[in-house]
Amino acid sequence: MMPKLNLTRLVVMLFVLTLLAAGCAKKPLTEEPLVTEQPTQEQVLQQQPAVIEEQPVDEAAAEAARIAAAEAAANKAVSGLLRIYFDFDQYVLTDAARQQLARNASLLKAAPTINVQIEGHCDERGSDEYNLALGEKRAMATKSHLVSLGVSIGRVSIISYGEEIPLDPAKTEAAWAKNRRAEFNARR
Repeated sequence: MMPKLNLTRLVVMLFVLTLLAAGCAKKPLTEEPLVTEQPTQEQVLQQQPAVIEEQPVDEAAAEAARIAAAEAAANKAVSGLLRIYFDFDQYVLTDAARQQLARNASLLKAAPTINVQIEGHCDERGSDEYNLALGEKRAMATKSHLVSLGVSIGRVSIISYGEEIPLDPAKTEAAWAKNRRAEFNARR
């Protein structure tokens, strides 16, 4: 014997199946909506691709961009110039100093609008006059080497500070070694 199905359950199940079957019906692919009215001019313009008007070249803006690029290159050059060091009582360039000067020369050649002032420095040993003369010889040796590497002589000036501006004021050999140097002060 079969169990009795509730009539209400049967009706609900048939209703659900009918809904499911209706939801799965496919729409015909060839059916297109009928256009009954003409599009307005505004609608036509919205559908057309935008026309990009060529803007006249703003010479001032182009010049400002060139100047900004030159400034960026100059700032990179300025920030990359590193000091060199000298041995005690010497103004002859060491191998390490020559390598650093080659790097500095490359940076300067890449930024032709930058001029540089080379500052000659000494440690505190020796008289003021002696240290000023030694600082000048260090600055001059540095300048000569930069010029030999292709930096225009007109872009390089020198000054000697002798012992007046130490990097390290301590009275030790390590401090004195830091103070025997040539610094690069870039100018536009």
